[in-house]
Amino acid sequence: MVWKVGEGDGYALLAALLAAHVGESLPAMERKEGGKPWFPSRPDLHFSVSHSGTLALCALSDREVGADVELIRPRRERLPAYALDGEELDWYRARGGGWEWFYTLWTLKEARVKCTGQGLRRPPREISVPLLEPGETGDWDGFRFTALAGEVWRGALCEKLT
Repeated sequence: MVWKVGEGDGYALLAALLAAHVGESLPAMERKEGGKPWFPSRPDLHFSVSHSGTLALCALSDREVGADVELIRPRRERLPAYALDGEELDWYRARGGGWEWFYTLWTLKEARVKCTGQGLRRPPREISVPLLEPGETGDWDGFRFTALAGEVWRGALCEKLT
């Protein structure tokens, strides 16, 4: 898996990744039934693009992949209790309950549903993810997760293992 985070357009990042790692320009895209984009002419290449403010995160892989990036910003006070299951909520609170910790878990959840192509069709607390600190990678339920972080953002990658 190759990934890149930076400012600007995620699809420009995708085009740059394709040029650098595959030696090709950006092929035509379509959307699968669940809305996940793909390259009909290159079904062997999988990608995911995420945007938040001026940030973009892009992942390119030979396996199904999902990527999510979020700027850290305050939200409704009850959001963590709605979006996180009991174990995740305990983990979040044990770290002081700051929004950076919420977004660490939230981006893992978003990356998973982007990887599977399911989107947020079920309550977020039912989407299980590993409890990872930024910079950590872990295998969970047939997927490899990576938690990413910058000073004002959190991000995550999820790649199907088989």
